[in-house]
Amino acid sequence: MIVRPKLHWLRMLFVWRGSVLPIIMPQLIATTAFAVVITMLHGAILSWKVSLNFVPFSLIGITLAIFLGFRNSTAYARYWEARTLLGTILVGSRNLTAQAISLGNDPQAAKTLAYRLCAFAHAVKHQLRGSDPQADLQHFLSAEEVQQVRTARYPASKALVLTNQWIGENLRSGNLQAPTVPALEQSLAHLGMSLGGCERIASTPIPFTYSVIIHRSIYLYCFWLPFGLQDAIGYMTPVIVCIIAYTFFALEALGAQLEDPFGTEANDLALSAIAFTVEASVLELLDEAPRTVQPELKDFVLP
Repeated sequence: MIVRPKLHWLRMLFVWRGSVLPIIMPQLIATTAFAVVITMLHGAILSWKVSLNFVPFSLIGITLAIFLGFRNSTAYARYWEARTLLGTILVGSRNLTAQAISLGNDPQAAKTLAYRLCAFAHAVKHQLRGSDPQADLQHFLSAEEVQQVRTARYPASKALVLTNQWIGENLRSGNLQAPTVPALEQSLAHLGMSLGGCERIASTPIPFTYSVIIHRSIYLYCFWLPFGLQDAIGYMTPVIVCIIAYTFFALEALGAQLEDPFGTEANDLALSAIAFTVEASVLELLDEAPRTVQPELKDFVLP
């Protein structure tokens, strides 16, 4: 995810990094080139004049725009829900660490819990992205615990189990009193529910058939559009086709990116930065500095 200050209106017209233009450039060039050819041939194919006007394209364009708007709204709802769930992990980790420090008889024992929460945050990032968490986990867990987490099918769930085990160990040792355990377990339950919500979003994409219908409709519309505009606007046809095609192609590409908010595209969630924020926030309660490297600005988001 790219986070930047609000740009001047003129710079917004030419911004490249973070836009979907690099993704849609090949099909945009192909559509515009096809429109140029049709314009030069005056809308004829092999001496057959394709008799179309802009009326059907107006009706189809409105319908297509409605479907695209609905798909993008659904994709953004998934994106925002994912960001809300990750924010809950941040708040829950911070609260759980504060509870362990204030409710335990030995504040030093809370360090182990804090480290396991940091490991959990990084494990969530790697599980959702399908990457190896070892490099981050080794800063917070023992070698045996790192092996347990990284070899698990669901590393974040395993890291959360280690956090839950801390409560049992400290309850048996007398560091925690029984009446304080429900408060800690409630915070842990919020972390588990947030993880489950992220897993649900990651494993349940928007129905494929719906995406195929929109994809085919957009391409058919853009490649037939020059025939409907050529007689009305002449040599301006390629320009108008390029603008309309850019709008439809860009909206489709943006919806595809937002549909999977845990990826590494420019408009996906900044998981690395969020995990680092959880780590920094938790360790600050222990008066310790973060142990991993802060992500670059392009992948940094405020909590």
